[in-house]
Amino acid sequence: MKMSSAENYNPKSNKKSPSKLFINSIKRDWSLYLLITPVIIYFIVFQYWPMYGVQIAFKNFMPMKGIWDSPWVGFKHFERFFSNYQFWRLMKNTLGVSLYQLVLGFPIPILLALMLNEVRNKHFKKVVQMATYAPHFFSIVVLVGMVVSFLSPINGIINKIIQLTGGEAISFMTEPAWFKTVYVFSGIWQNAGWGSIIYMAALAGIDISLYEAAAIDGASKLKRIINITIPGIIPTAIILLILDSGKIMNVGFEKVFLMQNPLNISSSDVISTYVYKNGLVGAQYSFASAVGLFNSVINLILLVTVNRFSKSIGETGLW
Repeated sequence: MKMSSAENYNPKSNKKSPSKLFINSIKRDWSLYLLITPVIIYFIVFQYWPMYGVQIAFKNFMPMKGIWDSPWVGFKHFERFFSNYQFWRLMKNTLGVSLYQLVLGFPIPILLALMLNEVRNKHFKKVVQMATYAPHFFSIVVLVGMVVSFLSPINGIINKIIQLTGGEAISFMTEPAWFKTVYVFSGIWQNAGWGSIIYMAALAGIDISLYEAAAIDGASKLKRIINITIPGIIPTAIILLILDSGKIMNVGFEKVFLMQNPLNISSSDVISTYVYKNGLVGAQYSFASAVGLFNSVINLILLVTVNRFSKSIGETGLW
């Protein structure tokens, strides 16, 4: 007795392999793949290929012998860094600057975006946006030069204001206690406006009918902000917070180095400047790589931990 065609049907026979699906996808959307190709090449060349050199953190790297022929030393460079008398000071300064910047710098762009979202005068809004976005395009050298000029104990505008109010001039750039505050607030001034752009985009995606319904129900502007606006940008804020948590150990080298001087070294010496002075300037490449790898591992652990915590208390996460 012959089996019917329905009985002979095997769903697996029509199932294409992943490789065929990928090839068909390339044929169908070749223009999109072509568009993203330069980005992929960039990440391979400048982000993934250099990871080949990470192995020198476990070797006594000698340029004449090359990476492969340099002798293995295991965790010698890591032990040297951990046993260094400056280790805890470097960790304290690095984490101090990063956490200070995260606590103050993270909410400011959100507050700025919320305030700009409530401005109805388009011309005034554009002027404020231009004034807050502009510092982002200053180079670090120009920014630090402006900060030094503003905070000068002799001619700086900040000290002039302090003196006019009856206070004494403060040497902000030479007193260790002021270094973190100057670093963080200058960073907020430079990046707050630029950082608010993504929140403005998130606010633009909130359904206007929600505001209209709330207004009809008699909700005040403050209640609309609390119950509609803020919940609408929370997923975006959480994603950015997770990303920022993965950069806690990466304090910007250029800015710290330019602001650093012998008088504030006790507060301004962070891991990145230590690596530069003791690892690169001293040609201790293996030691510098070991410290950099330590930094990256800590950042990765923090990123995974914060992302897992975020997923455990809600549904927002990077993966």
